[in-house]
This record gives sequence, C-alpha cells and structure tokens, in this order.
Amino acid sequence: NQDQEVTGLDEPRAIPQKSWTGRLTVQKNIRTPYYGKVCAIRDMSFEVPQGSVTGFVGPNGAGKSTTMRCILGLTKPSKGSASVFGTDYSKLQNPARRIGSVLDASKQHPGRTGRSILLAAADVLGIASSKIEFALESCGLTSAESRRRIGTYSLGMRQRLALALAILPEPELLILDEPMNGLDLEGIHWMRSFLRDFTQAGGTVFLSSHLLGEMEKIADSVVLVGKGQIIGSVSISDLKGAGKGLEEFYLEQTASVSRGSVVNNG
Repeated sequence: NQDQEVTGLDEPRAIPQKSWTGRLTVQKNIRTPYYGKVCAIRDMSFEVPQGSVTGFVGPNGAGKSTTMRCILGLTKPSKGSASVFGTDYSKLQNPARRIGSVLDASKQHPGRTGRSILLAAADVLGIASSKIEFALESCGLTSAESRRRIGTYSLGMRQRLALALAILPEPELLILDEPMNGLDLEGIHWMRSFLRDFTQAGGTVFLSSHLLGEMEKIADSVVLVGKGQIIGSVSISDLKGAGKGLEEFYLEQTASVSRGSVVNNG
C-alpha cells in the first residue's frame, strides 16, 4: 500500500474561539521509528468529531502515547506524516494557543513553583498573566498551592497543574494522555465535569485512559488500539443500546493482542 498522510483538524474559518468546525482525522499507514525491533505504530485510521470527547484505549505498549506524540510533532514518523489543522504541527502559527496537551504530568521541574510555570508559559504565548488565576481556579488549584514548589505536589496536583497549563491559552482541542492518573475520587469526578464543560463550550477532547469505567462516563466514543493499529471503535450510546459495558467490549476486542494472549501463544 502506498503511504498515506495522517491528517488532522481542517483549518477553521475566522470564527469565535471554541466554535471551529474541524475534526481530527488520522488516516492509514502512519509508521514510527522502531524501538528495538518493535514498530510502535503500524496502521491508524480514526476520527475525533468536533465538540466531542473521544477515548483512546488499549493494552500497555499499544501505541497510544506514540500516536499522540506524532500528532503533536514530538515523534517523527518513519513513514507517512502527521498534520493538525491541515498542516504540520510545527508549521502552525502559535500551535500551543490552539492545542492544549498533557502527555506526562510527572515531568515538571520539582524546584519551580506552579505559578512560575504558568507565568513563563503566558509570557512565551503572549497571554495576559491575569488569565492564570482563572486557569488555576478552573483546575481546582488555590493561589497558595500555586506558590508551592512542584516537588511538594502530589501526582494529582501535578495533573491539575498540567491541565491548567494546557487550558491557559483557551485552546480548541485538548490531547490528554492518562489525565486521571493520580487523581482521587473527587478529582476524577471533577475531571469528568471539566471535560464535559469544555466540549459543551465547543471544544474537542482526545484522551487516553486505563480507567474504562470512567472512560465510559466521560467519552462519547472510544477507539481501541492494539499492537500499533486500530482494532475497533464504538460509540458509548451504541454500547448502552446493546446492553454492553465498555469493559466487556474492550476485553472482546483486545483478546488477541493482550499480554496474556501473547504469553499463551508463545
């Protein structure tokens, strides 16, 4: 097969923030450099409709994080290409103002304060520092907490800070890798409400998670990935109509690519 392009959100018209009409589309045959003898991504094809929450789930090592890194221009595919808003991420004008991302909340400098991270980002992106308080409040961090060094934060607080950084420029799209890691029950409930509010305001969310019960409550649809390729997709409403839960569907679809299957089949 001829290599195809991995495309992204169509360039929106000059319309109000969070009211764009594009969608995130990943087409076939994106491939990434090998990690040892393993090709992290072999074949991806799916869409993330505007104004929705789309979940991205699969076994460990399935290619979820690598796919997100390709979309964001952090990993260069060895075949095919990745684009966002109709072009390469690196060619977007001020891309961080249109796409917010959280890929690894634990990798924040422990010696800096949360507020200093946000102030630096606001300066680089040309955003008024007055928006920092709104971002902190939206993500459940107090002003006092923002002045503490990140090394004193729990993982849940780091997740909240990373999300505050992602939403600071009021982006149209959020790409989140395991954003509920480290959150307690109250934090998970908050995250669910936050993402729903974001999409109701016209934003779009693409997120991965191993918490299938929460994904079922948050997502409008789910894409399943295994061994670097899409192995299934379903809308949550269709699942409910069929009397199935996401966990049951996930186990059915991933049975052939699970670690247990690999071990049993030698």
